[in-house]
Amino acid sequence: MADDHPDATVSSHSGVSYVMPVLNDVAHVRAAVESILAQDHDGPFDVTIALGPSIDGTTELVEDLARRDERVRVIENEVGSTPAGLNLAIGASGYPVVVRVDAHSALPADYARIAVETLARTGADNVGGIMDAQGETPFERAVARAYGTKVGLGGTPHHVGGPEGAADTVYLGVFRREAIEAVGLFDEDIKRGQDWELNKRLREAGGTVWFTPELKVTYRPRGSVSRLARQMLSTGLWRGELARRFPSANGIRYFLPPLLVLGLALGTLLGIAGLVQAALGATPWLLVGFLAPVLYALIVVAATLAYGRGDGAATAARFLVVLPCIHVCWGIGFVLGYGSLTRNISAHTGR
Repeated sequence: MADDHPDATVSSHSGVSYVMPVLNDVAHVRAAVESILAQDHDGPFDVTIALGPSIDGTTELVEDLARRDERVRVIENEVGSTPAGLNLAIGASGYPVVVRVDAHSALPADYARIAVETLARTGADNVGGIMDAQGETPFERAVARAYGTKVGLGGTPHHVGGPEGAADTVYLGVFRREAIEAVGLFDEDIKRGQDWELNKRLREAGGTVWFTPELKVTYRPRGSVSRLARQMLSTGLWRGELARRFPSANGIRYFLPPLLVLGLALGTLLGIAGLVQAALGATPWLLVGFLAPVLYALIVVAATLAYGRGDGAATAARFLVVLPCIHVCWGIGFVLGYGSLTRNISAHTGR
């Protein structure tokens, strides 16, 4: 379709291609597509959904959406992974601006308009904003609260906000097509964190990645402990893989969760050894190891009091579970990924 839209320049009226990989997202994909169709951007657009092999009714839903609106196109993503779906959707579309959309997200009506105007104003290759997590159940609200605090996911601008300017990476992304095609699109070997790696290549090629707090995308968090745990394990796995591949491009904050996990594991083992000492009649000095999990538990309680009180008792109670789930699962995943075990673990964990 690239020949259908030959103008590669970007102006406030440029055509926009929305690309969205979908896999077993029947509960959220309709809202995501409807938010695209409701955009107030003054320019032509198309929507390409890369459909992975789904078993929850997603296939029937997106096919129905395509029948109802000719601007929506569904293509098959046999691999099923996010980067493969994104590349297929980009290749099947052709407008000069590419908007990445997540099936768990809902774009505000002015999203594309602001993003395209920002691309034209700044000359950036990619523009993005804030992942505005919003939950509907007490558990989802607890996850959303954790995402939006420094104690949860580290407090990066695309989670908690910040001033407009150049950034290492941004949430989702609104791209100049010519820029991402020039650097080779998404790396399909990287199942998660592919946006960070693509932004790294854009910057290395002399381009700019631009963050603006004007862009906010509503994101629906996972709704159960098991789904959150799988998501965090998978995210940690690939963050560990990226840290191993690109050691000079990783800040200390990425290593805090794995250090926490190792500290908790070591402390607990030492504490158990102290119990053995006590049972044998020796001085149980190794019981000091239990200070590690106890101290962490106190930190979780303090964080809940600081960040979770305003959301009600039900949400605060779940925050006590959500925060360790994020930290521990992400940290375990990072250790495994850093140890080059990503290829031995399903790429679809937590998708």
